[in-house]
Amino acid sequence: MSKLSELLEDSAVELHGNAVDWKEAIRTAGGLLEKTGAITGNYTQAMITSVEDNGPYIVVAPGFAFAHARPSEAVKRTAISWLRLDEPVRFGHGTNDPVTLVVALAAQDDKAHTKAMSELAKILGNKTKRERLDTVESVDELREALGDSKAEVKGASVSTASSTHQVAEDSVASKGKIYTVCGNGLGTSLFLKNTLEQVLDVWGWGPYLTVEATDTISAKGRAKEADFLLTSGEIAATLGDVGVPVYVIEDFTNQQEIDAALRELYDV
Repeated sequence: MSKLSELLEDSAVELHGNAVDWKEAIRTAGGLLEKTGAITGNYTQAMITSVEDNGPYIVVAPGFAFAHARPSEAVKRTAISWLRLDEPVRFGHGTNDPVTLVVALAAQDDKAHTKAMSELAKILGNKTKRERLDTVESVDELREALGDSKAEVKGASVSTASSTHQVAEDSVASKGKIYTVCGNGLGTSLFLKNTLEQVLDVWGWGPYLTVEATDTISAKGRAKEADFLLTSGEIAATLGDVGVPVYVIEDFTNQQEIDAALRELYDV
């Protein structure tokens, strides 16, 4: 069983949900976690407040929102819920709206869920597997789809960079680090980190660059330690000028978009 499936209880799955707006969608996803005893209502409200404060940065891929908030006493154990909506709702994202799938995460710390998020990011980045999530009609079918999460790290239209070792270490005077940033540093930034690492591995740059997922406060203070920051448009606006390039990624699971960003930033 995948780590993702382990964190998902049967009673935390709703495959035919309804919501009039994004707040109700998050409230419903949070309610599924409340029902299992993983969180209290305070955490559900914190997930809504996070979007109110930071914008729809949790909509990390077309049709998909990853609801979460900072670890707190309102989280009793690390868990996820799965809500698929019969009718999509808009979160206000410029390119990834409307949303049909909302996954809510409750994490007790910043590490317990990392493997599960990596698995989910790989599934969402695989077109066939992503489409399967829109058609499953039972918890068993969903678990089957989630269990088959060993995504292929293939180049597709992501091609290997030439002379990668020299480019990474010499041409750009790299500091050897890239930050992926979100509001809390433990949710959407992990999606972006995972996809970025896949592209770096395809390029052969993996051994020479460290990717770190972090939050906005830490990113502002430590930005100059990195070559650049990758994040959403909403978080980029919050960060402002941090002394290094801040590059906006629309689809956190899209290898081709991140490949293009790296080529522009490193002038490959």
